[in-house]
Amino acid sequence: MPPEERKAGVLLSTTTHNSSLATQSRTNAQNSRTAPLIAAHSCSQAAKYHLTRASNFATLPQRSARGTGMDEPETSDKGMTGYTVAYGRDEAPFPVYASSTIAAILLTAAVFKLNPIYFGLGAIAASFAYYNWPLAEIGRPRIGANQYGIFIEGFGILAWRAIDRIQMVQIAIRAETRHELQITLKQPLSQALVADWRKVQLHRRYMRLPWSMSYNNMIRITLDPFDKAPDEIHRTFERMWRYYRS
Repeated sequence: MPPEERKAGVLLSTTTHNSSLATQSRTNAQNSRTAPLIAAHSCSQAAKYHLTRASNFATLPQRSARGTGMDEPETSDKGMTGYTVAYGRDEAPFPVYASSTIAAILLTAAVFKLNPIYFGLGAIAASFAYYNWPLAEIGRPRIGANQYGIFIEGFGILAWRAIDRIQMVQIAIRAETRHELQITLKQPLSQALVADWRKVQLHRRYMRLPWSMSYNNMIRITLDPFDKAPDEIHRTFERMWRYYRS
């Protein structure tokens, strides 16, 4: 090979090597400038992740002094969440509205005619409408269950740990069969109640309530007026009880 071509080849290879070194140095410099930004971004993402986990943990129910494993629930039956059951929407409100109308007509006639018979009949109709007025309050939860226990209007919240047995029985009354949910407690009522709602408002004191309690520490609830099937209510309560009692 002639000396001129050999010199040209050496010069070309040297130039190529120098350009590759310059490119590599520029890349290293760029990486050195972007590395702190990438590290800062990674630290920011990690901080956000830990803050999110901390906030989520803070919103979880914490253990309470009463042994329920959660914070104290609501002190009233308004705004209760979870599995809720209300009175039926089909025929339950009609007798209440009818008796209210009859009571208004009879009491108005008694005032204008000063007739004691009208007044007595109107008072009976008004008393029936007043007692059964909760049947006309469509959509308001009367019984239900959530993580705290079973809640019952005008009674309170029964802790899952205090329930010994949940069963449904059929009671024959003349030509009809009623379904009754029986909740047996294994603790005294004062210890079984997570929240006590038995002190109702004055204007609702003598209205219809869905529960009654027998002498053997058993709460009895008639399921037929509600908007869900009695079997469904019983199965749901029993399934939740088996899950939350442990």
